[in-house]
Amino acid sequence: MTHDPVALTQELVRCPSVTPDSGAALDVVDKHLKAAGFTCTRLPFSQDGTPDVDNLYARIGSGPPHICFAGHVDVVPVGDEAGWQYPPFGGEIADGILHGRGAVDMKGAVACFMAAAMNWLESHELKGSISFLITGDEEGPSINGTKKMLKWLEENDELPDHCLVGEPSNPTRLGEAIKIGRRGTLSSALTVYGIQGHAAYPHLADNPVHKIITMLNRLIARPLDEGTEYFEPSSLQVTAIETGNPASNVIPAQVSARFNIRFNETHSAVQLKTWMIGEFDAVIDEMGGAYDLDFDPYGDVFRTEPGPLIDIVRDAVSKVTRNEPELTTNGGTSDARFIKDYCPVVEFGLTGQTMHKVDESVPVEDLRNLTQIYSRILDGYFARFK
Repeated sequence: MTHDPVALTQELVRCPSVTPDSGAALDVVDKHLKAAGFTCTRLPFSQDGTPDVDNLYARIGSGPPHICFAGHVDVVPVGDEAGWQYPPFGGEIADGILHGRGAVDMKGAVACFMAAAMNWLESHELKGSISFLITGDEEGPSINGTKKMLKWLEENDELPDHCLVGEPSNPTRLGEAIKIGRRGTLSSALTVYGIQGHAAYPHLADNPVHKIITMLNRLIARPLDEGTEYFEPSSLQVTAIETGNPASNVIPAQVSARFNIRFNETHSAVQLKTWMIGEFDAVIDEMGGAYDLDFDPYGDVFRTEPGPLIDIVRDAVSKVTRNEPELTTNGGTSDARFIKDYCPVVEFGLTGQTMHKVDESVPVEDLRNLTQIYSRILDGYFARFK
């Protein structure tokens, strides 16, 4: 029996699974992998203040070498459905293009590795293990998904030796790029306090806006760095400044700003926090006043060192696409930031041009080629780690 990645993608897309409600899509993965001989374990997790999340771990084989495919079947909301040319959960194919939310990010890649693994197992003797780590919490808070699943794997002696994540890794065409790491991310909220007053009498007030401008300028006055061999320069972006003050003749009592840093391997989140506090303290020492600085949960920078896993993936990609893929670390965060603490991890999936957009879609040819790539990765992996 040949397992078709296109039909599997359609079946997954037709399950509305806006994060964290991914149970029906996980049922599809569970059903097909069980039929192929995988042992499937559902792993629901919860935590106060966060949505409950269902997850799936599936494994076939025993012992090393153990390769795991990590992915997610939750998707972002569709937005205004009237703006879609095709139904967002229809999985319709037109002119060789499969349309639907999650087609690229990342039900398509999940379906491709499912098809590759199930077809590969029918023609090869497995000497080792293949597993799937599929969450419903990648597009959400990422608290009750991959992070807690990995802890469960560790506690139950199920950790893989290597991991492949199916996030969209290619900018415009299949075979362009393999992600071997990710920049760190640190989001912060700064509130500066002053004394409200009339704009005509500034000596009777204390303007916090002037202070926050000075504080933020200290952060953006110079580049954080010039980049490294594998990482582009770090970037600090101010994303919001709010006073809650609609009147132009009133000096506000406080002002808040939000900003985000995407940083490379020349920094750590701890070091950046210390740097910001030092810069802000210097301004307050000079201008007076007070401030609060809060940090969101962060992801630290990481990079997988050159080695067999990268070589195997690069060889498979180049053989199928006839492209020599670039090794990159750009883009946002992914669940690879959790996996890197347990084993070497790389990311390779579809192209990201339409992910999260209205009319998300993927060429059928890309689904078939990605399945071939994943099959060659399995060939190379079990040949290399005999």
